[in-house]
Amino acid sequence: MNAAALLALMQARRSIRRYSDRPVSRAALERLLEAARWAPSAHNRQPWRFAVLSQPEPRLQLAEAMGERFRRDLLADGLMADDVERQVARSVARIGGAPAVIVVLLSMADMDRYPDERRQGLEREMAAQSVALAVQNMLLMAHVQGLGACWMCAPLFCPEVVRKTLGLPSDWEAQALLTVGYPAEQRRKDRAPLETKVRWF
Repeated sequence: MNAAALLALMQARRSIRRYSDRPVSRAALERLLEAARWAPSAHNRQPWRFAVLSQPEPRLQLAEAMGERFRRDLLADGLMADDVERQVARSVARIGGAPAVIVVLLSMADMDRYPDERRQGLEREMAAQSVALAVQNMLLMAHVQGLGACWMCAPLFCPEVVRKTLGLPSDWEAQALLTVGYPAEQRRKDRAPLETKVRWF
């Protein structure tokens, strides 16, 4: 693949939120995880962890548990009950109704340890950046397979709910999730002009 073809692939990828009923094969999901495995990471420690929800029941359980926490947060924000229920229902439907969900988590188990808060905080930030790079690899691999995917950061707001619902190890910290399926929509989005985001020196 040359540079122009790679750029075209990146430009064609979109966040897809609506999927057909067609199931996603385990082989297709494994290709996403293999792509993630080859992302660059800080110290090559590969701090990413993944929970793959390929069956309806765990997806719905997670969606409803996260939805309950979302409901409490929105009510605490002072939103009207009808608005809260509308937002929660949309979130539960997006997660619970997706053909597959990959929960993306971070573990600091293999990262460096520092005695001071500043450097330890930076080490954690490097781990989070590493996990994000793995997500990008998965999004591109989904696109090249004809799959749609949507990156959602909702688990950041309720990591303990995710861990408890899925029975994950104590050092697995939820960062995001990807809904995955065959697209039932087309989306067109542009980007801000490059010159508004770059300074050359």
